[in-house]
Formats: sequence, structure tokens, C-alpha cells
Amino acid sequence: MGTATSATTQLQQQLGYTFRDASLLADALRHPSAATLRPATASNQRLEFLGDAVLQLVISEALYRADPEAREGVLSRRRATLTKGLFLVTLARELGLDRALELSPAEEQTGGRDRASSLEDAFEALAAAIYLDGGLEAARPAILRWYGPLERRLDGPEQGDNPKGRLQELVQPEHGNDALRYEVVHTQGQPHERHFEVHLHLLGRIVGTGSGRSKKEAEENAAREALRLWKTPASN
Repeated sequence: MGTATSATTQLQQQLGYTFRDASLLADALRHPSAATLRPATASNQRLEFLGDAVLQLVISEALYRADPEAREGVLSRRRATLTKGLFLVTLARELGLDRALELSPAEEQTGGRDRASSLEDAFEALAAAIYLDGGLEAARPAILRWYGPLERRLDGPEQGDNPKGRLQELVQPEHGNDALRYEVVHTQGQPHERHFEVHLHLLGRIVGTGSGRSKKEAEENAAREALRLWKTPASN
């Protein structure tokens, strides 16, 4: 019990937020596979639903205030970049949520701790947990602190401009049209709330991973990761 309490305290220090109701944090970190082993406990799925809306509101407001001249379409693309897929997985790992997830033994053995969809869900659930614990006035500063300066997070190409096409343009001159391959490596969830995880291969080597609520979104996020990691494909 002492070790679990210590780990929870350390995580809250990393988050910059101390929960009044620690059960909300536990729920946010509980993968559905773990909840099935203890029927009286909840998984993070309901919190994930709410957390998506909390993130949308907080980031929308921050973007709106940061650039009074930006048009609706530009703001929408920036929000999508910051509240979906790769960005949430990156932030979850920065906060140490991968180490804190509660998983079933089977899920642990099959790589669930590093699964992009699990990390994205946990990050959204965490945003909801803080919102329920302390309200929007607590959630807003916590979330913005996790992101840091939004301009820095947006310093790469925006998500609305066809990342798969841009990557193909970089790869094609040296490696040809068929060098890139997108592989769905994991799916989970009910048909109406499916999550996909994709590996992007260049000549058989994994150069990017992505997750999303559709195969298309997951592939685009994998391409974005490759674009962010390289200046050119030949540099790796």
C-alpha cells in the first residue's frame, strides 16, 4: 500500500495537481482490461468521453485568445493537431502515464503499457478527472501547464495539410512510390468507438506510429510522427 501511495504522490507532483478525491485519479489510470478483473471498479472509458470535451474547450479557448486574427478554419486545424493522436500520446508519456497505467496481466504482456490508444485514452481521462475534482478553473491551468507554450507545440506543419502526401513527396524521389507501407497492428473498442494503431514502414523499417478513431486518422498521425522526427527520410 505504501508503494502505491508513494507512486500516486509522485505522479500528482508530476501533474502539478493534488486530487481531493484520489479515486478519480485511480479511475483515470485504470485500463478496461484491469476493470474486468474487479467488477466493482470503473475503467477510464467514461472519463475519456468527458475528457475529450474538456480538452477541446481548454485548447480552443487558449488558441482563440492567443491569435485574435486567426480564422475559424486555421483555429480548427490547430486544435485538431493539439487534441488528437500523437500529441496526446506524447504528452501522456511526458507525464509518466505509461508507467502509472493499471492493466490486466494479459494486457501488460501484450504491450498494452506502450499502446498509443491506451495512452491517448488515459490522457483524456486524466483531464476529465481533474475537471470533476476541481472544476474548470483547476483543469484549465493544469492542462495548459502540461502542454507548455502552444506555439512550440505547433512549430511543425499543421495537421490539415495532408501529412501522408507530404511524406510521400519526400520519400518518392529516393525510394520510389511503393517504399511506404501502413500496417494496422491493433484495434480495440466497440464498432461505434473503435481505436486503431498503425505502424508506418519505410522499406520494411518502422519509422512512425500513430493512433486514432479511424484507420485514416491513425495513418495520418503515423505520417506526422515520421515528418516530425526527420528532416528528410535519408537522415535515418
